[in-house]
Amino acid sequence: MTTSILDPASNALVSQETQAPVVQPTAGYTTYRIRHTLASRFAFLIVCLAIILSALAYGTVHYWALALFFLGGVTILVLWLIDSWSLGSFRISRNVLQLPLLGMVLLGVFQLLPLRHPEDVGTHSIPLVSSLSFDPYSTRFILIQVAALLLYFAAILVFTDTPKRLRLIVRTIIGFGFFLAILGLTQSFTSPDKVYWIREMPQSQAFGPFINRHHFAGYMELALALPLGLVFTGAIEKEKKFIYLFVAGLMAVALIMTNSRGGIISLVAEILFLVATMGFKRRHRKRDTGEKKPRIKSAAMKAGLALALIVAMFGGVVLMGGEEALTRIVGSVNTDDPTTGRAHFWSVTIDIIKSHPIIGTGLGAFGVVYTGYDSRNGMYRLEQVHNDYLQVLSDGGIVGAVIGLFFVVSLFRMGFARRDSRDDFRRGVATGALAGCFAVLIHSFFDFTLHTTANALLFLVLAALATMNGRVEDVQSRRNKGRRRNTEA
Repeated sequence: MTTSILDPASNALVSQETQAPVVQPTAGYTTYRIRHTLASRFAFLIVCLAIILSALAYGTVHYWALALFFLGGVTILVLWLIDSWSLGSFRISRNVLQLPLLGMVLLGVFQLLPLRHPEDVGTHSIPLVSSLSFDPYSTRFILIQVAALLLYFAAILVFTDTPKRLRLIVRTIIGFGFFLAILGLTQSFTSPDKVYWIREMPQSQAFGPFINRHHFAGYMELALALPLGLVFTGAIEKEKKFIYLFVAGLMAVALIMTNSRGGIISLVAEILFLVATMGFKRRHRKRDTGEKKPRIKSAAMKAGLALALIVAMFGGVVLMGGEEALTRIVGSVNTDDPTTGRAHFWSVTIDIIKSHPIIGTGLGAFGVVYTGYDSRNGMYRLEQVHNDYLQVLSDGGIVGAVIGLFFVVSLFRMGFARRDSRDDFRRGVATGALAGCFAVLIHSFFDFTLHTTANALLFLVLAALATMNGRVEDVQSRRNKGRRRNTEA
C-alpha cells in the first residue's frame, strides 16, 4: 500500500493509482478522474450527518452525545482504512491546519504526566494532584473531544475531493442552518423555557436545541456566512440571490432573537468583513475577461447591500416582537457593570495566567483552579472564562497560545490565497467560510461558543472549506464558460 498525499498548494497527488491525470496545456489545468469507493461515500455521509446531529443533540456537550460523536469519528477512521485498502493508497492531506489540533492533543497528554509534586500548588486552594494538569479528569475529557474533532477535520480535507461534494456539503450547511433558525424561532415563541418543547431548563437560557443561547448564536454566525459569501462574491445566478439572502436573513433574525450581545456584534463584524474583502480583486480577472468595473462603484454597491441587509435583519426582529433583543444592548451599557461580571472573571484569569504562564493549568481545568484565585467569597464556581483567548492562556499557557495563533494566522493566509480562484463558487465559499470564522473569533472575546462541540465542528468545517486545495474547483465548467464567451464575441 502506498501513501497518496494531497498537496494543499496544487491539484496534484503524489500517487496516481486512484486518480488518472488528464493534462490540458492550452487551458493550464490538470484535472483528475476520481474513483470513489463505497467506504469513502459512507465516510463523507457521516461527516455531513455529524454537522446536523451534533447540533440537534443539545450541541453535543453531554457525555452520551460526545461518546456518540467520538464513535462517529472512529467509524470514519475505519472507513478511511477500508478505502485505503481498496485503492491501495492511504490518502492524507498536507493542510497545515491539522498541526495545531495535533499540537493541542500533545499538550494535553504532556499535562497529564505526573511531573508535579502534590504539595507544590502555591498558596491557593487547589486540589493536590501530581499531574501538571490541576484537573486530570477534565483534561482527559478535552483530549477526547479534540481528538474526535481532529479525525473529522482530517476526513473533511480528504473526502471532500470533488466540486460535487463541495456543493453538497455547502448546501447541507445552508439548508440545515435555515431549518435550525426556523426551529429556534418557533420554539422561542411557543415554548421559550423548554428545549424541544419537553426538557425544562430552569437554570439556563436555551434557544433551539442549544442549552446556551450564545452557542446558538455562534452556530448561526457560521451557517449564514456561506450564503452571504456566495451573494457578495456574485457566485450564484441573479434569480437565486433573493433566496440566499432570505435564508441568510432568517438565520440572522434568529441570531438576534437570542439576545446575545456578542452574537449581534459578531454578526455586524461578519458583514463588514465581507464588504472589506470585496476590495481584494483577483489579479487575473481583468486579464481573463477584460472587464473594467469601477472599484468605487462596486464598493458602493456592496456597502449598500450590507447596509440594506442589516436594516432588514433588525427590521425583521422588530416585526417579530423582538424589541428586547435591541433594547438589551442599550440597557446593559447604562448598568453598573456592562460586562455582566466578565470584567471580574477576566481579572481573576489574568492572575491565574501569571502564576502558570508556560503550559497553563491544564486543558479544561479552569473550573477547578478559579475558586482558588477568586478574590470574592470563593464559593462561586465558574466553568469558563467567557473569553476563549484568556482561557487558552489559562489552560495551555504560552505554548497553547502559540498553537492557537499559528492556527488563526495559517487559516487566513491560506484562505485568502484560495479566494484567488477562477471558480466563482469556490471563491464564494472560501470568502463566506473566512467570514464565518472571523465572526466566531470576534464572538470568542465575549463568550465560549467554540467550547460547544457542534460549533467547534462547524468552525473546522468552514476552516477546511476555506483552505482545501484545488481538487474542489470546477475546472470544466470554467472552461466551457470561457468557450461560450469567445463564441458570443
